[in-house]
Amino acid sequence: MLRIHFTGVDLARVRMAGRPDALWETILSFHRLRDRRDARLFGEWRTETRSRLNGETRTLGMLIPGRGYFPDFLTPVEGQYGWDVAIDALRGIRPERMRRELALLGAGPGSGTSTSAGAGASMAPRLRELMDGGTKHLPRLLAELRAYHRAAVEPYWTHIQAQIEAERAARGRALLDGGADELLASLPPMLRWRAPVLECDYPVDRDVRLRGRGLLLQPSFFCRRTAVTLHDPELPPVLVYPAASHLASAPTGGEAARTVHIEEQRQRTLGKLVGHTRSVVLRAIGDGATTSELARRAGVSLASASQHACVMREAGLVTTLRHGNAVLHTVTPLGAALLKGGAVAS
Repeated sequence: MLRIHFTGVDLARVRMAGRPDALWETILSFHRLRDRRDARLFGEWRTETRSRLNGETRTLGMLIPGRGYFPDFLTPVEGQYGWDVAIDALRGIRPERMRRELALLGAGPGSGTSTSAGAGASMAPRLRELMDGGTKHLPRLLAELRAYHRAAVEPYWTHIQAQIEAERAARGRALLDGGADELLASLPPMLRWRAPVLECDYPVDRDVRLRGRGLLLQPSFFCRRTAVTLHDPELPPVLVYPAASHLASAPTGGEAARTVHIEEQRQRTLGKLVGHTRSVVLRAIGDGATTSELARRAGVSLASASQHACVMREAGLVTTLRHGNAVLHTVTPLGAALLKGGAVAS
């Protein structure tokens, strides 16, 4: 069980990440690649990614075990600002920190926080080589990480962004409706807000005390089943959790969960998006709208608003997420780009 302890100051400093984190998505996707579960959501993605992986991934496999600890330095806070900024941060990692975290990794599952001199005595030779070499082997790691990112994450980035935007819209509504307390209570079911503690099912028993630093909530597309946080309690607190947009257990009809293999479908359905009315409906969504709000803003019937939203969702211009008893529509990056380019031709 993971328990995150809040003070009043921490509640005032809870914030949502502004975009998906490039390195968290990359590292967590590596877990999904080796995991055979969730075939409906990730099956095609696994097949496509493996077909593009021509290079070496043994270093990543060594640093990111199937379960348990992986080094905090792989997910610097700069990842929320994009891939290039994140890689620059990784390139500047201090040798002593790298050695310390690799020693902890070498101690294996259940090692707790031990980083004693003997912790890595039985570690794999390649891990020992990486630890002893300090940052000398960092360029090789970065090259492998970049190649994997290009194969596994980059082709799907627009879809990942859309899911995170939908999640932000839903949590933003909760924050506006009831403040930080309502925001924390609205998180996916594996997270339970029992003020002043946020609880989460977790592989180990752990308490995190925020001590006035607040908490960054980072929704993730490739995070599944449980949330993840950094091991080092002195690093800026972050909680990475599964975006709710693909957690529905029994989606039906036009609201069925979509897989990451969507580009071909977008091209087929984009041709439907002509005409003045759909242009108006897309603009009416704004920063997010329920179907009834969309109908009122666009001046169309409820049934018409639902139908237009369905077509635009199939084309990848809109993402729909359940919010209580209603559904919340948000514009995807593709939809926003279309709007910035001018109105849809009539």
